[in-house]
Amino acid sequence: MEKNYLGVGSRVNHPAFGDGVIVKLYAISYDVCFMLYGVKQVGKDYDKWEVIEHIPAEEVITYSEAEKSLLRILKNYNLIQDNPDLGDRWKNGLLIMQPFDKTLKNKEIPIETFFQKIIMTRERLRVMEQKINNHNILSEEDKIILQQYITKIYGSLTTFNILFDKKEHYFVGEKGA
Repeated sequence: MEKNYLGVGSRVNHPAFGDGVIVKLYAISYDVCFMLYGVKQVGKDYDKWEVIEHIPAEEVITYSEAEKSLLRILKNYNLIQDNPDLGDRWKNGLLIMQPFDKTLKNKEIPIETFFQKIIMTRERLRVMEQKINNHNILSEEDKIILQQYITKIYGSLTTFNILFDKKEHYFVGEKGA
């Protein structure tokens, strides 16, 4: 009986090393790039991991395709920070918060500072989202409920999309999900 070996680009989840991608094949082992632990060699007969995406070993995959797959995975798990840019029209701008009571002083903040606070909020939401999805005690129903709250928070933040340089960085709520 012939083994159904994994090919380059296959995605796995190892019980000790977490998510990874097979990047090189050997006669009896794989080189697997794990997001948190780097490249580790794992025997081809190892069967304790979960295969997330199986690419047959005989299928030829280029280095650039494997690289794209790895980058996609790293972005999905927020291990690559995609730093969005502030739109040009807002650069060097000033956010002025003026109270209704004219006897009180205005608060002025550079828009770049305000924008960075919004980006930090989004990154923390993404980390929370990841922690919820990978939590081993929460039920699937609880995860879905919490995920819906996070989606609603993203929706509440869509007002700030005007600050982003590119639409791909916009907040997306329920309508865009």
